[in-house]
Amino acid sequence: MKLHPILFSASLLALGLVAPASGHCQVPCGIYNDNNVIEAMHTDWITIEKASKQIVELSKDPAANAHQLTRWINNKESHAQSLQETVLNYFLAQRLKTDDAEYVEKLKLCHAVIVTAMKCKQSTDSANVEKLHDLLHEFEAAFGTKEEKK
Repeated sequence: MKLHPILFSASLLALGLVAPASGHCQVPCGIYNDNNVIEAMHTDWITIEKASKQIVELSKDPAANAHQLTRWINNKESHAQSLQETVLNYFLAQRLKTDDAEYVEKLKLCHAVIVTAMKCKQSTDSANVEKLHDLLHEFEAAFGTKEEKK
């Protein structure tokens, strides 16, 4: 009789023969600094805000501003994508722990940042830009930052 790999692993875990996996950094710990990561997220937002305003202004004469419009659009989308990837690859993959008492609230906040950044990619609606700004401040408060090493 052949035992399914998942059932086999679950059996070993249940019998206490293997320790459960725990979340950890994707690279050796200590390389990243939460303060720097969150600061970069704010820089992404500042760029999104400026790009959105520039796009609106340059769109008044799109034929004359085609190249600059393209550059600002690409820049805005790049920084929105960067925000999404930071939340996914740094906070969801490494910082959000299932045993955290506020897990569900933090998960919802991560989702809100990702979706709002997506909306910022799709338009220049200042309401989305402002919502993203507010969410980033909530995000910083929820996840906190580690003390800087001296």
